[in-house]
Amino acid sequence: MTPRTANPRAWPTPRPALACILIAISAFATSATGQNDPKSTAACPAAVDLNHQHLQGRWHATLQAATPDAAPAPATTAVLQLGPHPELAESVRGTVQRGGASAQLSGDVDAGELALEESVNGTNISATWTGQVVEGSCGKEIRGTWNNVHPSLSLPFVLRKQPGWQ
Repeated sequence: MTPRTANPRAWPTPRPALACILIAISAFATSATGQNDPKSTAACPAAVDLNHQHLQGRWHATLQAATPDAAPAPATTAVLQLGPHPELAESVRGTVQRGGASAQLSGDVDAGELALEESVNGTNISATWTGQVVEGSCGKEIRGTWNNVHPSLSLPFVLRKQPGWQ
């Protein structure tokens, strides 16, 4: 008995055109054409429809520093990392990293209004973040005011959600 490889007719010759057609058919069946459709509003909630789940993830903050002579000062940046609050079901908890320092955050968003409390010692409120979700930003931009408790200081901020798995 001779092995099958000895007989060239035993194995069919591959047909490149048929293989390409089958690959194209399987790719067509699994395509996701609607996910990047700019006209689709399903993935872009209105500001008033946002909830705590939309806050979860990594945010980049720009705080515009105030100067006494009204000259533009360099902006301060911070990174906020927010996740589900372990004790309050519709809130977030996380951290803010700013200039080598870290503080804890806790808060929520309700009808497009952001309210976060910042604490450097984990007990007392040291600052607050209050703002509005920018309409049309799909929940990825929030503008408002950061208010430091001591020393008393108020700075406008812009939060922008960072892409990626959060």
